[in-house]
Amino acid sequence: MTLRSAAQTDIGLYRKRNEDRFLCDENLGLFGVADGIGGLPGGAEAAECAVEAVRRCCIAAQPASVPDLEACIAVANRDVLEKGLAMSHIDGIGTTLSFGVLRNETLHIAHIGDSRCYLLREGKLLQLSSDHNVETEASARVAQGKSVLLTERNRGALTRCIGQFVTPKPDIILRPLLPGDLCLFCTDGLYRSIKGKEFVGVLSKAVDLDVTLRELIALANLRGGYDNSTGVLLKVEACS
Repeated sequence: MTLRSAAQTDIGLYRKRNEDRFLCDENLGLFGVADGIGGLPGGAEAAECAVEAVRRCCIAAQPASVPDLEACIAVANRDVLEKGLAMSHIDGIGTTLSFGVLRNETLHIAHIGDSRCYLLREGKLLQLSSDHNVETEASARVAQGKSVLLTERNRGALTRCIGQFVTPKPDIILRPLLPGDLCLFCTDGLYRSIKGKEFVGVLSKAVDLDVTLRELIALANLRGGYDNSTGVLLKVEACS
């Protein structure tokens, strides 16, 4: 099979800085996004530090082998933590981090935070990642019959992020890919503004991947553009 990819990021209409970063390297088979945590100093620096740490880990791995994804997360967490302590002893810095390494037609994903990875296959959109936030964990507790206090103020708060004193445990997801599949890594500035059916409608028509991503970002901005929006799109095609 062959692969095409593209990446786009946009500051949106309200933020003063773009604190999103992305990975899109077909030579390394490395794709993903990081979203610096708003409200803390150095969100952009945290996201940049995290993606560069992952890139270094993939470069250092044996060619064609799958890097140790948990080790990549640990290195990223250490680097962001050290940078955060240097920048702000009191607050620190943090970021989400969701990335995939493509090897032997399988996407190996490591995920921390509430950025997302989607798979579009035969017109059906599947969210491969789970959000690490209070709302998602509260829903799981409610399903177990436990009581939960959930407010508008805390529902979006992250329960796992890169930059903590204790390295967070990532979700590791393996997904074999087939010709015709599209994978989208994106930050919450993109997916919070676009409903699932709209994602399907835009992605199903994808020919030029850059154009597709620009269409999604334009839609997010049309809905208010309250946050940075970033997407990395992969399209798997059969060998001709």
